[in-house]
Amino acid sequence: MEMRTNTAERLDWTVVATVPRPAPEPTPAPEPEPQDLAACLAGPNGLDLVVELAHDLRSPLTSILFLTEALQQGQGGTVTPEQSRQLGLVYSAALSLCATASDVLELARGGNRLVDRSPAPFSVAETFASVRSMILPIAEEKGLAVRLVHPVPERRVGQARALSRVLLNLATNAVKFTDTGFVELAARPIDSKRLEFSVRDTGAGVDPALLRTLYQPVRPMPANGRHHFSSSGLGLAICCKLVKAMGAELQVETRPTWGTRFFFEVECPSPEGLAS
Repeated sequence: MEMRTNTAERLDWTVVATVPRPAPEPTPAPEPEPQDLAACLAGPNGLDLVVELAHDLRSPLTSILFLTEALQQGQGGTVTPEQSRQLGLVYSAALSLCATASDVLELARGGNRLVDRSPAPFSVAETFASVRSMILPIAEEKGLAVRLVHPVPERRVGQARALSRVLLNLATNAVKFTDTGFVELAARPIDSKRLEFSVRDTGAGVDPALLRTLYQPVRPMPANGRHHFSSSGLGLAICCKLVKAMGAELQVETRPTWGTRFFFEVECPSPEGLAS
């Protein structure tokens, strides 16, 4: 008796010849994910990540600035004096954060983008007034006076955008780390063409341990555990780069109980003197 030993034959299945399939290629192992943000920042794409984060921060902050300014101008209805004060604080805080994000971007790009290719006429008084309006809400909240000292004549030719950025960063730092007294923005003639710009405060002064690393983007914590300026140092770092791009050097003098004064000299002739 013939026996069928093949299962297909016993069940009358049609035997179909099959071509052996090639073995599947092994799936490549996924790249190990960084454990935390620090690992990402330390990696080869760390700078790109920082720039993206700064962009992501600046966009909503810019919207906050526009909306706050619209509310201050009464576009959403009548604003009480107390609401106006509060909106001013919101505006100043958002502006400070937006400036920090911009500082990150400028440092990543080299720090010279705010320097115009050629000097142009501008008003020192209007530049000072603009900076004052942006720091005044926080200064008033702390009971600080904001003084302005203009040169004569005050119409000059120079790097207005870079000057505004430097003065705003220095003045913001001064207001932030001064508890009593005043903050002063000044421009004093050195000769017929040069001006000394300065920002002085009556704060506690800069810790001597920080003076050597004052313009570095990241500074170590002083021994007393207290900073008189932001530990990130981004604002001062970009100020230093911009002042150097204008052909000057950012200097500082500081004493306990007297305060701190940042200053630099740049060419800012009057339009009349330039024409002659």
